[in-house]
Amino acid sequence: MCKKDKGSFNFAMGILFGVVSGVVAGVLFAPKPGEESRRELKRTIDELKEKYSPEVLQAKEQAMSAIKGTKEKIEDAYKKFNEYLKAKQLAKAKNNETNVDEM
Repeated sequence: MCKKDKGSFNFAMGILFGVVSGVVAGVLFAPKPGEESRRELKRTIDELKEKYSPEVLQAKEQAMSAIKGTKEKIEDAYKKFNEYLKAKQLAKAKNNETNVDEM
């Protein structure tokens, strides 16, 4: 994922988060009975799901792709680090073996 895609994704997620937060805060702080507020909140959430469903799915796909890429990078770094440690241990063992043989 290139920087432009990450920026677009972050922007879209920020907008979505802001809209949802604003709606939730508006409904929760409105001077209405609890039952009416919950009904309105549910209706609003359903409307948002309908309206932004494709964007949310796309954002989810982008997030999962980024997670997969990061996971692969971490696994590669872990393998390289393990190989490095094994090489160091082997070199140390050979060095110790050479020192014992010279005595």
